[in-house]
Amino acid sequence: MEGKTLVRIGAVVFVAFAITATVIELTRDEEPARPAPAPAFAPSVDPLRAEQRRCQQLGEAAVRDTECLAVWAETRDRFLGRMPSEPVQRDNESQ
Repeated sequence: MEGKTLVRIGAVVFVAFAITATVIELTRDEEPARPAPAPAFAPSVDPLRAEQRRCQQLGEAAVRDTECLAVWAETRDRFLGRMPSEPVQRDNESQ
């Protein structure tokens, strides 16, 4: 192929790309995306969060606090998506 032919093919590809981009932009909806509203059922203050803060402020003493241990267990269950009544499976229990 000659250099002129390659330049012509490149120009045709560029024009086709420009026309395609223009058509896509003109057919796009002009409504801006609206942010999803916050759920109305969520409490403004999470009591679990407040207890987590209290345990955090206790420092090392929180390890011996039974309320903090319960808070951490509930937090872990929430994170893992478990119900609080589900038993915990451990590797060493099955042996």
